[in-house]
Amino acid sequence: MLTAYIQAAHVEDPGDEEPAATRERLKDRFPRGATRRMTQLGLLVGSVMEPLAPTENDTLVYASEYAESRALEGFLDSFPSASPTLFQTSIHPSAVQQFLIQRQQAVRTFFPMTGRENLVAHALQVALLADTPRSLVCGGEERGTWLLQNGVASARTFAFSLSLTKEPGNAIGELSLSETDPAPGELNLLRFFQALRDREPLLLNAAPALRLTLSWR
Repeated sequence: MLTAYIQAAHVEDPGDEEPAATRERLKDRFPRGATRRMTQLGLLVGSVMEPLAPTENDTLVYASEYAESRALEGFLDSFPSASPTLFQTSIHPSAVQQFLIQRQQAVRTFFPMTGRENLVAHALQVALLADTPRSLVCGGEERGTWLLQNGVASARTFAFSLSLTKEPGNAIGELSLSETDPAPGELNLLRFFQALRDREPLLLNAAPALRLTLSWR
């Protein structure tokens, strides 16, 4: 069994908030001028990561199924006169890298992860296997518009972050993964976010043969 203790958990749940509104709401959380170069997901992940104060000695795991959907939509919408600015935004470093860049913060161990089935289970497995004293897990999505209609974007905008340690300390919760029977199982990113937001305990197969236990104190 792999176990870690939750020292902090932060979420952003902006609902149907548009990227411009997110930028205006969070602009004071970042250096002046930095938000112009950040995507909506970058702003949200930055907001939940900032209280954790990452250091170069942390293991950082970032998980997103679709990443910057709105940024990609903006670039594709600019055709046939493709916008160089929107192109740069659409290929911008990942949301958490945007946060690290504006902080000029280096990290030695970084695992960016994407996918659908088993994404949460695998991201947590990487964090729990890390040999650093602290692992930070973050992720989220941007709500798509026409990409959503085609089934290739998230239906909701959200972001979360977790600080995990090997020692209990002043933990607010506990997270563990254990081997179980090979019965099917899946825990998607939105469902995991909701459990963090609501401080909801979980006991389920997060992936085939991998059981997740999440508890709060």
